[in-house]
Amino acid sequence: MKSLKLQALAKINLDLRILHKRADGFHELRTVFQTVSLADSIEVDYQPSRRTKISLDGNIDIAGNLIVRAADAVLDSTRTHARIHFRLIKKIPMGAGLGGGSSDAAAILLALPILIGKPIDAHKLAAHLGSDVPFFLEGGAALALGRGEEIYPLPDLAEEPILIADSGIHVATGPAYLALGRGLTFTESSRRIGGFQGFVRALTESRRATSACALSENDFESVVFREHPKLKAIARKLSKSGAAGVRMTGSGSGVVALYRSREDRAQARTALERARKVLGGDGGSGSRFLPARLVSRRSFERLWRRQLRDHILDDDLWPPRSRYER
Repeated sequence: MKSLKLQALAKINLDLRILHKRADGFHELRTVFQTVSLADSIEVDYQPSRRTKISLDGNIDIAGNLIVRAADAVLDSTRTHARIHFRLIKKIPMGAGLGGGSSDAAAILLALPILIGKPIDAHKLAAHLGSDVPFFLEGGAALALGRGEEIYPLPDLAEEPILIADSGIHVATGPAYLALGRGLTFTESSRRIGGFQGFVRALTESRRATSACALSENDFESVVFREHPKLKAIARKLSKSGAAGVRMTGSGSGVVALYRSREDRAQARTALERARKVLGGDGGSGSRFLPARLVSRRSFERLWRRQLRDHILDDDLWPPRSRYER
């Protein structure tokens, strides 16, 4: 039996513009993904077997869990039979636009072929599992086009501190897209793309999200904040906490505040937690403020090499190569 302990990192959207609806039913988008240090924990026990059995337990039950689907895809791709048991400790809030399920799936695509000792086309399998999954094979900052699966790495950003406000609200992505009212034609596409390009230019020149955040937008905020006034109130509280910038991530409900220093974040978190105890109504009561930091691609790869170190070859290739390959 071979075992691994994995950390599957969350992501945030530093910017998100929704364009026209495509002929395939999805929407064309422009976004910047960024990995952050908030993570799910996954333990993997793998043993070759004549018959395949995949089991999963954890601190939360998730119907159609992407971990199991990813494992099935890897076994099918490598024509392998095995007994695999996963233990999941879910720390990334669900339905918050933080990509927890997609990150868990990508973690299996990176780790399981290493234990099996057979390479896979990870990006091809990732695209079939979900639009966000390919990003989590690379990490860092990345430009994403299409429906989010077309990934272009950006230069690493400073690993600045953040607070993620988890309200416990679950925002359904489908209705959020519907509320935007984007059809097959969208007359504002050129303007939205121009604004997005301005943000990306500022981001790549400064290499700091706090320096570029004044130019960022998330098109979902207008419809999601209208549907959930509590999220708008949380964003307003974060903006007044000394944050350099505040953005909802994905289609919500996570709201992210960027800070220029850990000291600024610590002071803000103390004040927000104190206020949380006395706020009522839509003022943010019941929310958690989770500290994290931006994680560069370099740090992302280092994390994965540490997690897989007993099972990979010592070279610079990415993804890492299994020491069990023949």
